[in-house]
Amino acid sequence: MRCVVQRVTTSKVEVDGKLVNEIKNGLNVLVGFTDTDTSKEIDYCVKKITNLRVFDDENGVMNKSIIDVGGEILSISQFTLYGDVRKGNRPSYIKALGGEKAQPMYEEFNRKLNEIIPTKAGIFGADMKVLIANDGPCTIIIDTD
Repeated sequence: MRCVVQRVTTSKVEVDGKLVNEIKNGLNVLVGFTDTDTSKEIDYCVKKITNLRVFDDENGVMNKSIIDVGGEILSISQFTLYGDVRKGNRPSYIKALGGEKAQPMYEEFNRKLNEIIPTKAGIFGADMKVLIANDGPCTIIIDTD
């Protein structure tokens, strides 16, 4: 499982020119799954994301989590996180989990995040336009491998 976590001032997702979801001051999470992922990997990522200390405290030090600041999460499924470009210039997506198996995992991931932090999602499998105002910029990559 791979997650690209970005601290944002705002982030929104649109499909066919229509707003699907939007957050202010929180985390944009791009998430991809592979065939070895289970609920164990989901639990690990949920715990790590919700406890990441990437928000400034009163001294301007990244010492607070999204829980501490009361932010929101925008979760976007993105199979291309498993794009392998070691050979040639066209990414191979062999390691990306197919949609039939990935969608229930994405839904579980979002459900578990939402138990801790208000979490909004994109539309699984849709051609989405994601606008991210990365704050900092602050970007953390979580890979369960």
